[in-house]
Amino acid sequence: MKKLALILTLLASCSAWAQGDAEAGKMKAATCAACHGADGNGIMAQYPKIAGQHAGYLEKQLKDFKLAMSSGGKQGRQDAVMGGMVMPLTEQDMADLAAYYASLPISDNTTPESSIALGQTLYRAGDAERGITACTACHGPRGNGTSLSGFPKISGQNAEYVKLQLEKFRDGQRANDMNAMMRAVAVKLTDDEITALSQYVGGLH
Repeated sequence: MKKLALILTLLASCSAWAQGDAEAGKMKAATCAACHGADGNGIMAQYPKIAGQHAGYLEKQLKDFKLAMSSGGKQGRQDAVMGGMVMPLTEQDMADLAAYYASLPISDNTTPESSIALGQTLYRAGDAERGITACTACHGPRGNGTSLSGFPKISGQNAEYVKLQLEKFRDGQRANDMNAMMRAVAVKLTDDEITALSQYVGGLH
């Protein structure tokens, strides 16, 4: 019991040290604004909105970008731009930046009428015959994900960015998803289905 108590105390201590400071993150976010905007909502559609995203998810992505650079692309998440940006960051920097952007509100978005029928069907029910799991199983009915499970918030995200990520998962260019779950789904999606889903989650509130 004493050993267990000691382990729990050490884990709690480590957790406390890893806690991000939003105010410190704000001071470190100047260079991020070039792509993600001063409010974290992106300046172009191909860049993700990181405002309002779960801090744990943001921190993981930053670590994965750095891991890809240090492993020559064998691990983590490869991205030439983000890889270069994260290399100077310490783990505390990443935690602080994640805490800051998680504290900001995501901007509103909409879903084109033409994508609602197909996008909603796939999102809510998937396609059992083709082995496509419903998106709601991990991302929730409103697309808010779950911070404890590591599933990101996708509601309100830029459609073009979501489309690019689904295509990367489908083509194997992105492989930092938990247990290859996103790759297993994306590989079965057609171009039209990816477009519909990408646009559907934008207005999912």
